[in-house]
Amino acid sequence: MNDIKAVEIFAGTSWEAGLVKSLLENAEIEVFVQDEIQGNLVPWYTSPGGTSSIRLVVSSEYEEKAREVVNQYMTDIARR
Repeated sequence: MNDIKAVEIFAGTSWEAGLVKSLLENAEIEVFVQDEIQGNLVPWYTSPGGTSSIRLVVSSEYEEKAREVVNQYMTDIARR
């Protein structure tokens, strides 16, 4: 029997999390947003310094594919 767990795949600002969520959904990966409201209202409460306060979570079944999508996003951002 497989142990399926929730895996945090990305943490960022509201804008970044929304963009990465769209990329994951386009890759047919179901993704859940964690700390969205609290991260927007009081970001320093959900993360030190208030950065990376919105988290994206996927099923461990899709972790590898999701990491590829996130890594590609981060690579594209670094090139700019």
